[in-house]
Amino acid sequence: MDDVIIIGGSFAGLAAALQLGRARRKVTVLDTGLPRNRFAGRSHGLLGHDHKPPLDILAEARRQLARYPAIRLVNARADGVSGGLDDFSVLTGDGESLEARRLILSYGITDQMPDVPGFAEGWGTSIVPCPYCDGFEVAGQHWGLVWSGPQSLNQVRLFHDWTDRLTVFSDGHDIPPDIRADLERRNTPLVDGRITEIARHGGHGATVKLNTGPDVAVDILFAHPRNKPSASLHESLGLATLDTPLGIVLKVDERRETSMPGIYAAGDLTNPLIPSVTTASWQGAMAGIFAQQSMLT
Repeated sequence: MDDVIIIGGSFAGLAAALQLGRARRKVTVLDTGLPRNRFAGRSHGLLGHDHKPPLDILAEARRQLARYPAIRLVNARADGVSGGLDDFSVLTGDGESLEARRLILSYGITDQMPDVPGFAEGWGTSIVPCPYCDGFEVAGQHWGLVWSGPQSLNQVRLFHDWTDRLTVFSDGHDIPPDIRADLERRNTPLVDGRITEIARHGGHGATVKLNTGPDVAVDILFAHPRNKPSASLHESLGLATLDTPLGIVLKVDERRETSMPGIYAAGDLTNPLIPSVTTASWQGAMAGIFAQQSMLT
């Protein structure tokens, strides 16, 4: 029996495994090899790895974990979870049944691409969600923001730390008069109409095509599509969730423990509003530490 099975082996899952391996706890990490940020050419903001391709960072992390004999990395999907504290069972897609005293869920989320031609193709390059991840490289240039709800006004306020040239696309949303007035006060143009296509040009640039009015070219387009957990294990376990403007997340306490004793969670699965490898890494590390401490006798 493992001490901990970690389901999801991107930044959060591997950070948890590192802490547990260093504590000489027996760990199995299950991973499908499809991290959320695989579409990005570079990862930013992670101390010591700034501006490196995210897949290269993960590959190096796995090489470093190989020196810990208690850690086993398995390229497999978790198809089912059953049991309870000190006696969890995980069935993999390969038909292997694994047992562990604790579980860490770090299988992340999947972005749900809108049915707009060019959106999926530009995701991670010309269309991005996070200014902390990509803002510095395009600072001072012309940014676009696809309105996704009331939370978008905070994005407008935030973006002005990087650029004074911002265009907001309503994309069919009914923008209230007070918000329109606020955007005008900030010298931020608001373009009405639905987006019908996004054409990529250059490295980051995009041309936004609309059902009304002329096309608008921007140097980078920020968008926040809805997302969902990349697996449904939390549903079968009946874990408590929270609704956010972009989708649901798992509810965890200050020790990263979910509503079921012995199951911890970290990364975008618990915090999709700040999709940062730095956030995922520290949350994973804390989940690993608290899972280890919960097994002390």
